[in-house]
Amino acid sequence: MRSEQEVNRAIEQYSDMVRRLCLIHLKNDADTEDIFQTVFLKYALSSAAFESDEHEKAWLIRVTINACKDLLKSLFHRRTVPLDEILEQPTEMREDHKEVLEAVLSLPQKYREVVYLHYYEGYTAPEIGKILGKKANTVYTLLTRSRQLLREKLGGDEDG
Repeated sequence: MRSEQEVNRAIEQYSDMVRRLCLIHLKNDADTEDIFQTVFLKYALSSAAFESDEHEKAWLIRVTINACKDLLKSLFHRRTVPLDEILEQPTEMREDHKEVLEAVLSLPQKYREVVYLHYYEGYTAPEIGKILGKKANTVYTLLTRSRQLLREKLGGDEDG
């Protein structure tokens, strides 16, 4: 079990990342808050020793993704929230960012994960592969396909 100081530091350092990951998977605030609490409770109770900040961050990402998947698979999770409701919430993002966010959120989950980890968290394909348990070449393929889907959704040109 971790000390209160360790848990508070981790929450301060990683709370935004965990919330964004949850929102990308769950698409609603209520479930996001539930999983947020679950992730940091698991962190507090965990005795895992981390080799570095990156190792700790990767552990939190993996626990968050697994918790989101578990919730989505659960028998009692039948309620959905329209994407428009999320996008209408007060936010500091400019209008053009909303369109990109909407396009990313509309991608299938396997593409949303790699897009989020690559573009929002700055991981490379080999690092994403380790986090998600996939080969680096699979991650490269998912990134290429997700970019193509985003280009189609956002009306970008084929060249770039």
